[in-house]
Amino acid sequence: MCFLNAHGLIGGISRRRLSETCGTLVNDDDVAVSVNDNAQEAPEAPPAIPDGIKVWHDSPTATVDICFVHGLTGDWDSTWTSTPGSQPWPKQFLPSTFKNSRILTFGYGAYVAKKSTPSTARLMDHGANFLSDLVSNRLVNNATSRPIILVAHSLGGLVCKEAILQSRDNPDHHLCDLFKSLRGVIFLGTPHRGSWISSWARLPTRVPGIFKSANKLLLESIGTKSENLASLQIRFWTMMREQREAGRDLKVTCFYEEIGLPGVGVVVSRESATLEGYKALSIHGNHSTMVKFQSRDDNGYNRIVGELAQMQWMSSSKSSTIILSESLCSTTSDSFTLPRQDARSSTSYSSTSMASEGLADTFSG
Repeated sequence: MCFLNAHGLIGGISRRRLSETCGTLVNDDDVAVSVNDNAQEAPEAPPAIPDGIKVWHDSPTATVDICFVHGLTGDWDSTWTSTPGSQPWPKQFLPSTFKNSRILTFGYGAYVAKKSTPSTARLMDHGANFLSDLVSNRLVNNATSRPIILVAHSLGGLVCKEAILQSRDNPDHHLCDLFKSLRGVIFLGTPHRGSWISSWARLPTRVPGIFKSANKLLLESIGTKSENLASLQIRFWTMMREQREAGRDLKVTCFYEEIGLPGVGVVVSRESATLEGYKALSIHGNHSTMVKFQSRDDNGYNRIVGELAQMQWMSSSKSSTIILSESLCSTTSDSFTLPRQDARSSTSYSSTSMASEGLADTFSG
């Protein structure tokens, strides 16, 4: 068995020595995984999965939190790191620009298939863990009312959506912190719609003998036949529309990849990676390199920094009107508006209810 990543070498096997018959699989973090069925699998200890909140940069004068969330098979650092041995670019470059900020990263078991025993967590579980870990970190650091901006790559964007919606409709009032404090979200190659999700997510499990096990629950939760995924997209879109109509200045920017992967093509299309009515920008990179920058001169980096700067400025200069479900998250400060409305269920929508919303076709591909 041989594994090939974006840097060309894993497990001591170089590109040159790879057989022409090796298959190629795509994931979010490493560009490709190749396999030779005739090779023997070497024993390997199960790798530790970095999870929870990690602080990249802290400031005693912080006025905003910026949290990065990786995608499928990524982790705290590698998703955002351009070359081996270097630092993640948010940790290395952002502190000098956003001096009055805390820069965080969230890790979770996003391995849908690997050689060791995978996580059994579903998308909603990752969202719940992210919400709990982030709120707890902000609580112990006296930052519960501090504005927060989320930056998410690929599957991480779905985790963020789940966390935001769980925060909005949570009976535990302290968990409403994320929704009340949210000022903006930057989605990087996040699939908001499209029929490609299921087939792409199942790629690693289609070649016999590569992996011993897979997180089938996570795969099922992001598959096109999953009502959970359709419900997530519809509920998030509905929430955004309600906030906009109420006058809340919640900024969203979607970035999409310009370059396809060799032998695979574009992983998340422009159509899938963007949200109608919200700003859309491209990054000259593939699904992996679009979040890996070597210097401050990289144009993709500067585009992201520009969006972050706008969100930070807006969070410090304008107040937001926030709609919360009347029966949930009802303990709020006087600065929040609480109009009468029905609490939105976090359960799955049926195909009938999706059609009645008039939105089913939007997310069907």
